[in-house]
Amino acid sequence: MDELNLETLERIPIPEGLEERLSAKIDEWELEERQQKAQRRRLLPSTVRYTAVAASVALVFGIGYHYMRQEESVNPAELDTYHDPVLAQQEAERALNLLAANLNKGMGHLEKAKALSDKAENTLNKQLNALK
Repeated sequence: MDELNLETLERIPIPEGLEERLSAKIDEWELEERQQKAQRRRLLPSTVRYTAVAASVALVFGIGYHYMRQEESVNPAELDTYHDPVLAQQEAERALNLLAANLNKGMGHLEKAKALSDKAENTLNKQLNALK
């Protein structure tokens, strides 16, 4: 194949009608490709519609199931704490004390982090001043 040159290739006879047959075949391939794209476009919207309907139905059933289970799980003892003011006050104080303890613990960690940040900033400033 390396020995063939342009002159040798020009001497090879071209069959009659080859150009028309090649053109027709290329047109046929392009038509098939367009048809496949059109079919994919037609399938996608219907698939999306069915998926959206299925998701909506699942969502409605899920929400209904959640509310049904929520009504069944109501504990009468929990409702009574709101009717007894002393018990309600004790529960509120317990919750606020728990919140305050966790908040104070978080503030302690924040103060430690700020101290480390300040120390690093001071070290960096010293190094920058030494470079001047």
